[in-house]
Amino acid sequence: MWLFKKKKDEELEKAFWELQMNLENNYKDLAISAYKKVMELMEDRKHSQSLSSKDYENYVKRLEEYSKKMEHYNHTNVSSFLKERY
Repeated sequence: MWLFKKKKDEELEKAFWELQMNLENNYKDLAISAYKKVMELMEDRKHSQSLSSKDYENYVKRLEEYSKKMEHYNHTNVSSFLKERY
């Protein structure tokens, strides 16, 4: 029932949405910065105790899913890659 629906942290949800959009559009640099922003917000909420431990764990699980998707999001030096290959 909607009367008892738990209020979510809107700023944190917006940061997760931004991360999702950047991943879907393959904006790697923006996705990495959005990931860092989500981590900072989560730690800030944890230290200020505005998130319960259960909510924090749920957000950590969501963030772990995104980190798996971003596993190979790093900058590669093409010239060094080609030197190793050829």
